[in-house]
Amino acid sequence: MHRLSFALIAVLLMVVAAAAPGVQAQSLPIASAPPAAHEEKAGQDHAAASAEHEHHGVVGARMGLWLIIPFAGILLCIALCPLFTPKFWHHHYGKVAAGWGALALLLMILVGEGGGGGLMPALQSGAHVYLGDYLPFIILLLTLFTIAGGIYVKGDFRGTPATNTTLLLIGTLIASFVGTTGASMLMIQPVLRANKARKRKAHIFVFFIFLVSNVGGSLTPLGDPPLFLGFLKGVDFFWTMHLVPETSFAAGCLLVAFFIIDTMMYRRDPLPPMDPAAPREKFGIQGAHNLLFLGGMIAAIVGSASLPNSIPALAGNIALGDLVQLPIAGVCRDVIMLLMAALSLATTAKAIRVANNFNWAPIKEVAKLFAGIFICMVPALAILSAGSHGQLAFIVNSVQQPWQYFWATGSLSSFLDNAPTYLVFFQTAQSTPMAEFAARGLSPDPVSHLVDMPHIILASISCGAVFMGANTYIGNAPNFMVKAVAEQNDVKMPSFLGYMLWSICILIPLFIVMSFIFFR
Repeated sequence: MHRLSFALIAVLLMVVAAAAPGVQAQSLPIASAPPAAHEEKAGQDHAAASAEHEHHGVVGARMGLWLIIPFAGILLCIALCPLFTPKFWHHHYGKVAAGWGALALLLMILVGEGGGGGLMPALQSGAHVYLGDYLPFIILLLTLFTIAGGIYVKGDFRGTPATNTTLLLIGTLIASFVGTTGASMLMIQPVLRANKARKRKAHIFVFFIFLVSNVGGSLTPLGDPPLFLGFLKGVDFFWTMHLVPETSFAAGCLLVAFFIIDTMMYRRDPLPPMDPAAPREKFGIQGAHNLLFLGGMIAAIVGSASLPNSIPALAGNIALGDLVQLPIAGVCRDVIMLLMAALSLATTAKAIRVANNFNWAPIKEVAKLFAGIFICMVPALAILSAGSHGQLAFIVNSVQQPWQYFWATGSLSSFLDNAPTYLVFFQTAQSTPMAEFAARGLSPDPVSHLVDMPHIILASISCGAVFMGANTYIGNAPNFMVKAVAEQNDVKMPSFLGYMLWSICILIPLFIVMSFIFFR
C-alpha cells in the first residue's frame, strides 16, 4: 500500500511539473544545465536576471520572512528533539519532517505568486523541488552509499592518533576526485573499525566531517556541487587549483588540531595491547570491482554536462521538450547511477557487506529528513535569490569585499543548500562591473571571458560554500550521512547543537584567520 501511494504521488508530481508553463526545473548542479562554454554571454546575463527573482517558480521578492517559519521549525526539531524527546524523535522523525514540509507547501499555496495564493503554482514548485533537486540528491547519496558499502578495506588498523590522522588525510586527498560524499562513504568504515575499541571517539567523526566531507572537496568541480555549478557557468575545470593554498592551510590546521586532540583523548583512553597470538589481517581491498561502478557514476555526472536539456525536435520547429519539460541530461545521469548501484548489489558478495556492517537505516534517515528540509528551504532560497528586491537585500547589498563574500556565502551555506547559495553570490559578483571591483582595490583581471569577476572574489565564494558547509550537520549532504552511519555503529555523536559547538570552537577561529590571510 505504501509503495502504491508513493508511486501515485510521484506520477502526480511529474504531471504537475510537465504542465508548468515556462518554468524549468532547477536541478542539482550535477544535473541538466549545458556547459557554459557553449552559452552566449547575453544568455548568461538573462538567466542571471531571471534567477535573481525566483527559485523554482517562487517569486522571492514578493515573500515575507515569516514564510521561513517551517524551515526554522524543522531545524529546531532536528536540534532539540533528540535532546529532550529522544524516544519520540527516533520513532517519528520522518513524520515530523513531513509535517513541516506540508506546512511549507500549504503556506506557499496560501501566498502563491504575487501574494494572491494558488494551488497550481505551489504544486508546481513542490514538483520542481522534488524532481529537480531532491530526487537527484537522494539518488546520488543512495548510489554512493550502495557502492561504497560493497568495498571492504582489509587491514589491522589500530585507532592511534597517527593512524587516525593518516586515514583522515587520505580521505581529504581523495575527496576532490570522488566527491565529498564518495570519499566519506569509502573512508567511514576503515575509521570505524580502527576505533572500535576506543570509548572516546565522537571527536574523530566530527573532524572526519570537517575534513573528508567538506574541506577536501575544494580542488576540482567533482569535489562539491557548488564547484560543479561554477564549472557549468563557465569556470575552467582546473581553475579550482587556485584554491590549493586555502585548502592546504585549512586542511593542515585541522589535521594538526585533530592530532593534538586525539592524542589527548588517546592518553585517557588507550587501546588494549594487541594479542601476539591473534591472526593478523593483511591490507587489501575486497569488492574492488565496485571502483568501476564508482567510475561509471562519476562519468555519468561529468558527461551529463554535455547532454541537451530537452528532447530534440521531432518535426519542424516543435520539440517534445516544448510539450513535456523533461531534463534529458538529468534523467540519463540518474538512470546510469541507479544502474551502477544495482550492479553493485548484484555482483558484490553478501559477506563483504556484512563485514562493512551495511544496512539501509542511515540512507532512510537522511531521505526522510531531507525530504522535509528541501521543501522548507524553498521560501528562504527564493527570498535570497531575489537579491536587492527581497527581504534579505541588506545581506546581498552589503557584500563588497572578498572577506564579505566568504562569510556571506559560507554563513548561508551552513544552513541552506550550498549550491544555490553559491549561485546567488556568483551572480551578484558577475553582475558587478569590473571597474567597480577595481575601484575597491581588487585586480581587474577576470577569471575568464565568461566569468567576469576577480579571481579572489570567486575564491572567496567557492571557499565559503565548500568550507563552511561543515558548520552544521545539514550544511552539506554527507555530514548527516556520516552522523547516521557512525550512530548505527554505536558511536555517540554530538547533537545538532553539540556539533555546532565543535564547529564554533574549531572552525570559526580558523575561518577568521583565513579571512585575514587570504580574503582581505
